[in-house]
Amino acid sequence: MDDPVIRLWHRVGTIRAVFALVILAGLVGGLAIAGLTQHDDDSANTVKAADTAAFPVSSSSATPSASRSPSSPAEADALAKAKAAAEEASAEAKAADDAARKKAEEEASRNKTRTTTAPPPTNSAPKYPVPASCDAYSGNKKIGCAVLVGTGFGLDQMPCLEKLWDKESHWNVSASNKSSGAYGIPQAVPGSKMSSVGADWKTNPETQIRWGLGYIKSRYKNPCGAWSHSQSTGWY
Repeated sequence: MDDPVIRLWHRVGTIRAVFALVILAGLVGGLAIAGLTQHDDDSANTVKAADTAAFPVSSSSATPSASRSPSSPAEADALAKAKAAAEEASAEAKAADDAARKKAEEEASRNKTRTTTAPPPTNSAPKYPVPASCDAYSGNKKIGCAVLVGTGFGLDQMPCLEKLWDKESHWNVSASNKSSGAYGIPQAVPGSKMSSVGADWKTNPETQIRWGLGYIKSRYKNPCGAWSHSQSTGWY
């Protein structure tokens, strides 16, 4: 992921570390020059004191070793401060890098979650006011409500069943469709299918309703599922 914030953190951390190293190099170079000057002065004083002018001090002998120990407390303190500054800059650069990496990992995790997690299922069935009891209905609808609850469905399914069979037959036990052969409250095709529930399938609303609910359960799980399908296709 090419995040501008991450790139900026990396650049800031790198610049600080380089800046600290430049300071350290400057201090070491300055101290080396100071050591060289001091060494030349000491050598000259020693030569004069011993009256050994015939043996001049070579310039190469005044060059300090790169690995020599600090020659004074001030030099040691300067080296320690430069080292501490470099370590601090390095630590800050590492912290910035770790923070940028953590941010990138969190963003990648969020993107993965958004990509791979399926949205929660939605109930496509319409919502209607649920009756407090079957007493809210009368006639064949009241019988239908009682059979609905008695066969294990909840009262929340009754509004869907009411609308479904209002559309199919107006809850008329003798409703018939001459073109398709559908008959009764659930409009079974052919109507004789309802004889699997009772021989009185032509006239008994309870027989027709029991058959219709069995059909709905096997095809759509519940009346709201059947009603949703009917709204989409015109049939169930």
